[in-house]
Amino acid sequence: MASSSLFNGERAVVLVFISRVLFSLPFSLLLHGLSLSLLALSAFVVEIRAETSASLSIFKTRPGASSGILLGAVTLPVVMLSKLIQLSRAFALHEVALEELEYSTVQYWATSASSLSVLVFLYIIMLHAPDSTQHPGSHSSLDDKFTLCGMLVYVVACGVSLLTTSHTGFIMILNLLWVLCHGLAAVKLIRHFLNTFPSCASIGEALLVTTGLVLYFGDMLACTIVKAIGYISSSELGFAQYGIKRSEITTVIQGVILGLLLFPVIFKFVVQVWECSSRGYSEARTYNEIGRSFIFFSFLGVVLVVIIPSWMQFVNVFNLHPLLWVISFVFSEPLKRLSLCIYWVCVIYVSVLRFYNISKNSKIERILLRKYYHLMAVLMFLPALIFQPKFLDLAFGAALAVFLALEIIRVWRIWPLGQPIHQFMNAFTDHRDSDLLIVSHFSLLLGCALPIWMSSGYNDRPLTPFAGILSLGIGDTMP
Repeated sequence: MASSSLFNGERAVVLVFISRVLFSLPFSLLLHGLSLSLLALSAFVVEIRAETSASLSIFKTRPGASSGILLGAVTLPVVMLSKLIQLSRAFALHEVALEELEYSTVQYWATSASSLSVLVFLYIIMLHAPDSTQHPGSHSSLDDKFTLCGMLVYVVACGVSLLTTSHTGFIMILNLLWVLCHGLAAVKLIRHFLNTFPSCASIGEALLVTTGLVLYFGDMLACTIVKAIGYISSSELGFAQYGIKRSEITTVIQGVILGLLLFPVIFKFVVQVWECSSRGYSEARTYNEIGRSFIFFSFLGVVLVVIIPSWMQFVNVFNLHPLLWVISFVFSEPLKRLSLCIYWVCVIYVSVLRFYNISKNSKIERILLRKYYHLMAVLMFLPALIFQPKFLDLAFGAALAVFLALEIIRVWRIWPLGQPIHQFMNAFTDHRDSDLLIVSHFSLLLGCALPIWMSSGYNDRPLTPFAGILSLGIGDTMP
């Protein structure tokens, strides 16, 4: 009975998933497999402890959702390790450069260190919670010692792995510091996320989003640093060469997405300065809303047209302004790509109009209505993935950017679009969304896009890009 309560369906699937990856490990990646096993075990212990105590109730998580700590902690590390196994096979066949393998190794350790740091953070909270009554010799004390030993073994495995992939001891120290910074950033970000957006996600979901954002920001920062100190040769910097070798499409997507994610932080500061300076002139609400809206759209235009493209041109070689490059790319095959855009617009217009009316006038549960959007994703993305995969990459990035911009406008209630967007989006929400954040459309889009983005470069599994579209569009629609 106790074992059945410990291993539910979700944990069993995670165990099978991890076991499949571990059995595929080559000898050169045994340390990585050891670290993944320790990470999974730590996540399992933290999840069990979180469910048997109320110590994590200080974070208001999504109502009715399980903690999902195990799944959130191991998902990205397992994906990164799978990519590393794939690159190891390619390196043995001389199909990828050593720098790419080394950079992926650092990326794996940064990802797993981010997850482990958050687990340590959660464990410390539970350890010092008022309901955490422990006695010497108890199972909890043994668990604490076992967890501490596991963390020490993890650190040793990380150091040995980075030592074998680094050219000098100095580079190994830099890589260790880089991995440590990812862990600290992940702890800071998940704490901010859970406190700023209560009831929007489970702890596991927040952990997964946090780890992904830290890794994505870290990659952008690494690329910028490498460009800034370009006088250092690639042989002296372990992650330099692969870190700056990326396509124009990847650079455009990364710049726009991260720029929009940072935009609210800067906009909040600008609005505070403006409100303090204008307080003596007028207190009229309409004046404040119009002024705030003007600042928002003006600053957004500056970010999208000036600041982000400047970073793109700094880290990559664009013969044109990046926005002009995007237009040129679209019109390089105008018949195929414009026809695809027209097809997407028609499908979106018909589907949204139809389902919006149904959601307002029908008593059908919204979760059932939203299943139709999963099928719509198959109709939209599958033909594009087969015939125009590069254009689909760019289209996913553009759609994600639009979603982010609209969500920022909705959350901040930017006049005159904020309230209408909120009313429109609210027609498609269910119990898994909150008034503060609506994330279902992000989940569907990223679920389809991430397998395609992460399979770019070397890929010896032709069906990998289809995984997201088929699993979400068909598999998730069946239940």
